[in-house]
Amino acid sequence: MKMSSLGLSEVLKEGELEKRSDNLLQFWRKKTCVLTSDSLNIYADGQKRSKAKELKLESIKKVDCVERTGKFVYFTIVTTDNKEIDFRCFDEDNCWNAVITMALIDFQNRKAIQDFKSLQETTPPAHQERHLVKSV
Repeated sequence: MKMSSLGLSEVLKEGELEKRSDNLLQFWRKKTCVLTSDSLNIYADGQKRSKAKELKLESIKKVDCVERTGKFVYFTIVTTDNKEIDFRCFDEDNCWNAVITMALIDFQNRKAIQDFKSLQETTPPAHQERHLVKSV
């Protein structure tokens, strides 16, 4: 298990992705990316000296529009504020979208368990039983 220099988050995947720019011409730019169990970190250079963007998994709604054409796999990350960020990678690296999706599912599961545990800690036992019976 590799730990990232970004903290105690596990590094799930590291490599190169191409990101479509937001400007009018929408050029594809190569970015070095590091996916951890908490975020997708996008660097402007290969040495990871200047971080261009950190996408926290809590701010990602879904990975969408996966399409394979020719030598590329295209996918879109949709954020919780409905911003769409387009990426592409070479076909042999096509698992980026799957690894990001699995990291997102894992993050959402961990958050749901944490929320449930904190609800249990703040709710009196008698009220918990009534709540569980209602939801069945």
